[in-house]
Amino acid sequence: MASQMSILIRTRALLRNTLYPNLKSASISTSTVLSQEPQLAESTQPSPLPPNPATGSPLYNENWRNPVQNSATEVTQSLVPLGFLKHSPNSRIQAMSQMVDGQALMNVFADWMTSQRWSDMRQLFELWIRSLDKNGKPNKPDVSLYNHYLRANLMMGGTAADLLDLVAQMEDFAILPNTASFNLVLKAMYQAKETEAAEKLLQRMLQTGKESLPDDESYALLTGMLFLTEQIDAALKYVDMTLKSGYMLHMREFSDCVRSCVNKGRLDALVSIIEKCKTMDQNKALCPPWNLCIFIAEVAMQEDNSKLVFYSLEFMARWIARGEIARPPVLLSADEGLVVSVLGTAARTYNQTLLDASWAILIRSLRKKKSPNPETFLGKIYAHASLGDLQRAFSTLREFETAYGNYIEDLELFSPFTSLYPLVMACCKNGFETLDSVYFQLENLSRSDPPYKSVAALNCVILGCANIWDLDRAYQTFEAIGASFGLTPDIHSYNALMYAFGKLKKTFEASRVFEHLVTLGVKPNAMSYSLLVDAHLINRDQKAAISIIDDMITAGFAPSRETLKKVRRRCMREMDYESDDRVEAFAKKFMIRMATEKRRDMLFNLQYSTDYA
Repeated sequence: MASQMSILIRTRALLRNTLYPNLKSASISTSTVLSQEPQLAESTQPSPLPPNPATGSPLYNENWRNPVQNSATEVTQSLVPLGFLKHSPNSRIQAMSQMVDGQALMNVFADWMTSQRWSDMRQLFELWIRSLDKNGKPNKPDVSLYNHYLRANLMMGGTAADLLDLVAQMEDFAILPNTASFNLVLKAMYQAKETEAAEKLLQRMLQTGKESLPDDESYALLTGMLFLTEQIDAALKYVDMTLKSGYMLHMREFSDCVRSCVNKGRLDALVSIIEKCKTMDQNKALCPPWNLCIFIAEVAMQEDNSKLVFYSLEFMARWIARGEIARPPVLLSADEGLVVSVLGTAARTYNQTLLDASWAILIRSLRKKKSPNPETFLGKIYAHASLGDLQRAFSTLREFETAYGNYIEDLELFSPFTSLYPLVMACCKNGFETLDSVYFQLENLSRSDPPYKSVAALNCVILGCANIWDLDRAYQTFEAIGASFGLTPDIHSYNALMYAFGKLKKTFEASRVFEHLVTLGVKPNAMSYSLLVDAHLINRDQKAAISIIDDMITAGFAPSRETLKKVRRRCMREMDYESDDRVEAFAKKFMIRMATEKRRDMLFNLQYSTDYA
């Protein structure tokens, strides 16, 4: 009975203390109360605690039960720089930092990057690393997550020094920076044009390991920076390293490389880079802009760099092909004047490949809507003649005659003394051997199907024979025009024959050729009178030469400066001052400025004696 009462009293007292804690009362106990004070155990050795489960985080010493404090002391103790927690964070970002894990945070950053919420990204990351995960351990970022934090700081105007400090603090989280981490630092250096620091950082990347080796973006940032600061030697060095590493050269850096090399005259280095790019699958499609291609060709032609001219035409051909397959099509065309200049370069450098490429790009640019201009045909003939390819030279002459054969009398496009003179020189290069070979080939072509008969080609042979002082071959070729080929000699044929006679001092025969062509109704041109003047001057007959000039003026032609200088020189040597006055009158009439002959007179008036022997 007593024990039951004791239990009841204790139960009521417990309920009263629970429901009314402020009510004070005393109860009478009938049982002995045991002492509840702890008693010290006798001498025992304390056991060690388990290891710290939160090692690896630099923020373990902070109070994890109250992670966000506004005290200034905690801000100064934090390892996160750049004004962490100077402004009170958004409550939503603060709540999110305590709920998301690493993968979820990556997804949030991916979403915020599209809307460029860089400030929110930085605040969320700084709050997240100060929070606990679901296991009660400090959040630990990986290198990809930390790179998002670096990008946010870069986009908010962080300097290269700030980003380097953040990269150094990655060691506190037991993570190593990778290539992307260093590339973000290189971007900051690119904005500040810190070329020296960027080169040192790239060397560090090469020495660290596989995870941080420079990639194509690393090299692109550094080379672009060096090209902008006109450090072309260092830039070309890293471009070469890019290609040797097997990386793709970015289009922007390739264009900068091309432009810098052309401006600085480093054409051979540019050729080497282009050749290396053509051997790599990832770089063989590189092509500078259209206007830059034209600029490359112009500069390369000035330096007679045939390889670079060829590559510029190759780039232009790619642009033309791309434009034709585009929708809507963009029809690009190479300037014909540029092609004529390229043909001249091919002739000077003896480059057959460049000659074929220039003609191909011209035909593609014209798109069969018109024929090339006469200057273009003449440039191609000159190129083939300089290369010694007479067969292709005469084939081009045939195309030229087909396109412009009706304009012979008006434009004198087929004169062997001017337009076709390079072909004449090629025909007589090896003397009569080459001339006979050309003549026999023309004779065979006249019997082919369809036959090819050309007075212009035969005129080149006649003048070539005159150049080697072979009057017999020149006269026989002239007669063969009508006898063997069934053609009619033109004024250039008669001029070539007059030149052959006059060169051998056969003035009488040259005069008879002139009289013959006049009686046939062939109208002489300015070259006819000039050749007849030269024939008289060879025989020292300046008066006859002046009479021919009078006839020339009467016929409506003006004497050239070279002709008047020849006549005046002969007058001075023959001491014919009256004729010299006539020459001066001609010069004044046609407003031709005659140069002095002082240097020639000094040589002509030298008095040789033995006084100084």
